[in-house]
Order: sequence, then C-alpha cells, then structure tokens
Amino acid sequence: MDKKLIEKVSDSPVEPGVYLMKNVKGHVIYAGKAMNLKKRLESYFVHTGVKDKKTEVLLKKITDFETIITTSEKEALILESNLIKRYKPRYNIILKDDKRYPSLCLNISEPYPYLSVKRKIKKDGSLYFGPYTYASAVSQTLKVINKTFKLRKCKTRNPQTRSRPCLNYQMHLCLAPCCLNVDKAEYNKIVREVILFLKGRTTELIKTIEKDMLQASEDMDFEKAASLRDKLFALKKVLEKQVIVSTDFVDRDVIALAGTKERSVITILFVRSGFLVGTRNVVLQETLASDSESMSSFIRQFYHEDRFVPAELSMAIQPEDKELLEDWLKTIKGRKVKILIPKRGEKIKLVALAVRNAEKALKDSIDSDKIISDMLKRLKKRLNIQKLPERIECFDNSNISGTSPVAGVVVYKNGAPDKSSYRKYKIRSNQKSDDYAYMNEVLNRRFKNRSSSELPDLLMVDGGKGQLNIALSVLKELGIEGEFDVIGIAKKDGLKEEKEDKIYTPGRANPVNLGREGDLLLFLQKIRDEAHRFAISFHRKQRRSKQIRSELDGIPGIGEKRKKMLLTHFKSIRKIRAADINELSSLSGMNRKIAQTLKSHLGA
Repeated sequence: MDKKLIEKVSDSPVEPGVYLMKNVKGHVIYAGKAMNLKKRLESYFVHTGVKDKKTEVLLKKITDFETIITTSEKEALILESNLIKRYKPRYNIILKDDKRYPSLCLNISEPYPYLSVKRKIKKDGSLYFGPYTYASAVSQTLKVINKTFKLRKCKTRNPQTRSRPCLNYQMHLCLAPCCLNVDKAEYNKIVREVILFLKGRTTELIKTIEKDMLQASEDMDFEKAASLRDKLFALKKVLEKQVIVSTDFVDRDVIALAGTKERSVITILFVRSGFLVGTRNVVLQETLASDSESMSSFIRQFYHEDRFVPAELSMAIQPEDKELLEDWLKTIKGRKVKILIPKRGEKIKLVALAVRNAEKALKDSIDSDKIISDMLKRLKKRLNIQKLPERIECFDNSNISGTSPVAGVVVYKNGAPDKSSYRKYKIRSNQKSDDYAYMNEVLNRRFKNRSSSELPDLLMVDGGKGQLNIALSVLKELGIEGEFDVIGIAKKDGLKEEKEDKIYTPGRANPVNLGREGDLLLFLQKIRDEAHRFAISFHRKQRRSKQIRSELDGIPGIGEKRKKMLLTHFKSIRKIRAADINELSSLSGMNRKIAQTLKSHLGA
C-alpha cells in the first residue's frame, strides 16, 4: 500500500463524515460514510486482515481519497446519497433511473382524473403506481381497470365539450364527463376505488363493493346492483390470480440479496394486504460495499418521496445503520417504518422465498452473460476481427429525396443497447441524396475528436461495399485506421433471389458466410434495425418541426410568442386550422384582425 495513503489515513479525522475514493485520473470511484472516518479508512488501507480478491483488486485502483466532516451520522447519510447521485462512482451501488420502467399516473389534480402511462416520475401532484418491470404488466393492469372502472379514457387536460359521447360510453366503460354532467362525487368514488386496486387493496375493495351491492339490492336499484355484481366478479377473478403469502394482511416489502464476487442481485417481493402482488430484481455490478452496506445503499436509493413505502421492510441481511435508516424513512414518509430481520414464523418463510428468487435471478443473469460472451467470441472468430466486439457502434442515414437529412448512431455494450450513448446528427452537407457524402460527414464528426469519447471495438455501417469503403477512407484520413474493426451490413437483393442479408469486411470480395450460426446474423441485423429505427425517428421529428415552422412562419402578425402560444394551446396545425375566428381572437395576445389573417393564410 502507498505510504502516502497510509500517512494520510493517520491524519484523518475521528469524526462522522463522508470519504471519496479517487483513481489515478482523480475521478471519484467510490463514496462512503462513517461514524469515525479514521477507523473506516484504516479498515481499507492499514489493517492487513484477509480481504477477498475482488476488494484487493479494487483497492489497487485507489490512489487518493478525500474526506468531508459532518455534524452527525444522519447528515453523513444524506450527504453520501447526494454525492453518489452527483459523481455516480464506478464501485458504488447505483440504481438505474426509474424512467426506464413504466408507471401508471393518476392526475388527481384534474376535475376528472384519468390514468396514463409514464416513464418518468415527476413531482407534479399526481399519484404514481409502479414502476412496473414489464410493459406487458402495465397493459394488463390497464385492461382490467378500463373494463372494471368507468374512468375517462381521453387524455386531454380538461375534458373538451363534444356533441355526443364516444364509443366507450356506449360500451358502459366511461361516464363521459367530456359532454355529460357527471356528478364529481360519484366520479371521485371511482377514483378512490382505482387507487385501492392499484395499491393492492383488492380484498378491502371487494368488501366495500359487496356492501354497496347489498344496499342497492335493498333499495330495489337492481340495475346498479347488477353493475356492482359484475365489478365484484371481475375483481374476484383478479384476486384468484394473486398468491396469499401472509395471514396478518400487513403491507410489507421483503428484500433479499444473493451475490458472487463479480455481481449481486437484490430481489424485492411486494406484499399488499397479505397478497404477493409483484416482484422486481435489481442486478448490481462489482462494488467495494459489504452486503450490509449494499442493503443500506439500496434502500436509500429505491425508496423516495414519490414511491409507496409500506409500514414494514423484512430482509435477511441487516442493513448498515438500521435505526438511522428507519429514522430517515420516517422523515420522507411522515410515518414510522419498521425494518425487521425475522428469525422465525411466517415472516422468515417470506424472507426465504425472497432469497430463493434472488438466487434464481442471479443464476439467470450469469447464464445470460455467458451466452452473450460466447456469442461475441464466435462473432469475433467468424468475422476474423482483432478485438472481442464488446462495444459495437452502428451508423445509419435517413432522408427523403435529400430533404431534412439526418444520421443516427446506436451503441451496443456487451450485447445490450446502451441508449445513453446514442447520438443524433443533422447533416450539414449541401449534397442532395448522397448517402456516401452523408456517411463521410458523420464519421468525420464522430471520430475527429476521438480523445473525448470511447472508441468502439467494432464499427458497423448500414450499406454494402461502398459505405464500407467510405468508412475505411475516413478512418485512414483521421489516422486511426486499424484501431478498431469495420464491417458493412447490406440487405438481401430480392431481384437476385438472395436468401439473407450480407456482411462485408475489408479486403474481402464476397460477403462473410456465417454458415449455421444464424444467431450471429440475427444479432447484427437487430443492431442495424435499431440504428434504422433511431435515424428514422429523428428524421420524422425534423420533418414535423419544419412543417410546423413553414406553415406558421411568415404570417403577418404571428411572431415567435404568438406561434408558441397557438401551438401550446391547440397542439397541432390541424386544430388551429379547425378553430373558428371567435375562438382564435379570444386567446391572450390575439385579436380579430390577426385571427382572420391566420385563417386566411392557413386556407381554413
């Protein structure tokens, strides 16, 4: 161990605080907290006790550290969380943003709330349920809600006046607040039922509906009783699919960790009113944290103000600073939350179930990586390339007769898309419908300042020999020829009755024959298709933007402010064109003369 580090440890404070481990480049690679900073740092750098190989390897990457003193351990806990969010250290546990997963949003601030699917939770006063691991789970949940509860389906911020209700009303799936005078108290009752359902309180909801059904029957309101009966049957059918795992009917999350030296998996079982309503697995890569530190870090990142926190968290491993975490959870939720490490009874069985699920998820993750690693090795051999293609970049252009030409690059790391590394390019070239010129420009822009970005192991261009040769010439001009491999992928020619797409490599006249390893071709096609989708999506966005500008720009009296106001209010040119003079002139900043000019220019 570096003597300078040991000397620095001896001068460290014995107070609570946060420490930041740094590598040779000065980047923060790990952040931790401690009640006694000196004692914690000594456990890393001074004490010569037996450490596992993973920890020894990671410690060798640390060349410096920094300490920040806090007034209390709770303050250190909060500071550590903020620093992890800021620096995203390589060897800390960092949960991926929930925007990757869909959630159901109920905008309760609206007069007549409705459900929508969101991928990013915002502090906008709405209620969020989820996030769901699979989009199919969201679709299934929405399907049940839409059939069982009569919430409105239209997504306008305020229901617009219509001449007659839509088909959902005719099918008895909506109360049609868009054009009928719907009692808000009745509608809000439906909203409360939906909230109970989404919170997993199906049993409680069933009891309430049964009571209302019997009351309606006694009042001889048989139509209402029949409607409630149908709702009751639908909810009981949902309940039959749920598994009862505890008899105390308490809301709790059960958390377990399973791991190896390379990775860990944390599994959460969501138990609501005694029923297992869902599960989620979170894969964690190598970290300097112990299992108890990992649990503590996970809890602090997973639970926040916008997520439902149950009254009880049960787990097999006691998290570091259990009492401090309970206090922190109480602060953010406004009520007491217990963290339990059960030793016997029904709860230990739940924890054991979570452990088994975590172990299975860990095994599946390792097996999946082995399959991907094997595929990449076979791809390297078949293509006869220098490096294992762990990072693959694929470029594609998109334009229509040379209008709004754009390009996109997608990045795959270890067989999976890394969407944070995707890039978009607006073509600056004046060449019309020249894919070669477009590719030349984009590759130059991508690799000219290569020092500021990671180079791929394999570069793939969408096209045949022509596109491949353009890529090779660009790399040669930039002086990076040979630093990574390049291939081209071309679609099969239907006129020549070709059976599959072709893969071209430098210095080879004929396409590479992948033989029976069709999965390799499918993998490359998948990357090419993703690049194609990404480029086309960007191109469509550019065309829409130009179309909007071309129709509103140049109209006398319509400047940037009025244009923005019109688009914000009407959302599209079609709706502006459909609006009458009175509606347009009543808007803020408009008058009748400008409204008439606008209608005239739009040909409405």
